[in-house]
Amino acid sequence: MLLIDLARTSAAVAADSARLAKIRHLAELLGRVGPDEAEIAIAYLSGELPQRQIGVGFRSLRDLPEPRQVATATLTQIDALLDRIKSQSGAGSQAARRDLLAELFGAVTRQEQSFLVRLLTGELRQGALDGVMIEALAKAAEVPSAEVRRALTLRGWLPAVGAAALRGGVGELRDFHLEVGRPVAPMLAQSAPSVTAALEKIGGPAAVEWKFDGVRVQAHRKGEDVSVFTRTLDDITAQVPELVEAVLALPENDLVLDGEVLALRPDGRPEPFQVTSGRVASKTDVSSLRASVPLSVFFFDALRVGGADLLDLPAAERHVALRTALPAGLVAPRIVTAEPEEGEEFFADAVRRGHEGVVVKSPLTPYAAGRRGAGWIKVKPRHTLDLVVLAAEWGSGRRRGWLSNLHLGALDPETGTFVMLGKTFKGLTDELLTWQTEQFLRLAQGPADDWVVHLKPELVVEIAFDGVQRSSRYPGGMALRFARVLRYRPDKRAEEADTVSAVRALMP
Repeated sequence: MLLIDLARTSAAVAADSARLAKIRHLAELLGRVGPDEAEIAIAYLSGELPQRQIGVGFRSLRDLPEPRQVATATLTQIDALLDRIKSQSGAGSQAARRDLLAELFGAVTRQEQSFLVRLLTGELRQGALDGVMIEALAKAAEVPSAEVRRALTLRGWLPAVGAAALRGGVGELRDFHLEVGRPVAPMLAQSAPSVTAALEKIGGPAAVEWKFDGVRVQAHRKGEDVSVFTRTLDDITAQVPELVEAVLALPENDLVLDGEVLALRPDGRPEPFQVTSGRVASKTDVSSLRASVPLSVFFFDALRVGGADLLDLPAAERHVALRTALPAGLVAPRIVTAEPEEGEEFFADAVRRGHEGVVVKSPLTPYAAGRRGAGWIKVKPRHTLDLVVLAAEWGSGRRRGWLSNLHLGALDPETGTFVMLGKTFKGLTDELLTWQTEQFLRLAQGPADDWVVHLKPELVVEIAFDGVQRSSRYPGGMALRFARVLRYRPDKRAEEADTVSAVRALMP
């Protein structure tokens, strides 16, 4: 398949705002792609590279060669060139990479050049998020979308799953199994304003479990080999020796566990999130850091125990397997109740102990990896949302020289864009102002003026607020009341931000 086919489809998807139309455009192309090019096509149309990173930034793409007039470049040819670019290292690698980029862009037309630039810089924002691509793949392969989602849960990479669907249909999709050592996207939680509201939504007895303000981890063990991954599927095994030792000490040696790691003070109260995240992120002198900032781990779910996959089991059965396999000290504290008063008391106690709140969990739900399953509902002492910074305004007075007032946006999954909900400059320390100004200037894009700097929508920030009110001032028709910054979330991608519908659900 020619690259121009993808470039044209990408343009059609971007131009059509209707979800079904996007799916139709993508499915038509995916139905024509060859088996040896399917992963490449799906990755490109999802805004990804099979190579992940190739060491090319904006500066490398400023001066492009003259484009070809006729499109002849195939997907396999482009992919091979990107492999060669990534493989460059050592003395002379920058010059070699520059020559290969010139060869790449000199082999394609102007429309293909534009597509490649946006692909390489992460700017291919055409509204083809995972949900749309999953539906398009299901349509092209003539399989139920639920089968694609389940396979994606287990494999973790949509291009590989999509290629299997196109190649072998449902039969090949069902060949995917949970593989120890290969992380799956974690199950996520919805939000509710209170434990009472969460219990009402679940509609019966539920587990109420401490919600830790730490780093989400997934621990895999096969024999004496242990791997630990973050919620973004990054391998942090070498950075958390305490967790590795705890898992190796368990009698079961074929496990996949879901939990949270955090730094605790001597009195058992948690350190601030920044302390935990800084410790986990550090790759140098881990032994010294372990002595000064020791980590504790609490597991709250089991995806595999004793070689048996548990993803499809009800949550209550998974928790029995978890308690059987682990000592009580490694299991997140919880109660099971249908009584709002008991749940609210447990919530208040968790907050008094310094924890973030609770998660209310239905005993019936399977593990919905990578999705905000209806069976998990988080409750915090205040309303919070994870939003994306769309722009920032230069400060005045004491904040002169800093980018201060943040423009906040929620994700619209239908279009892949972000809807502005308001602004805030509250909650920003001098240290945070300095950091975010540096980051914002790095992410600046589009026309700039003396007041507002528009940003690539990449930085996720956790915002506390008192409520949501109707407002004609912003495109979404609503605005946050008394919004204030709690912290930035470098562990979250923009695509994981809270959605417009989640914000609208909080309106009175």
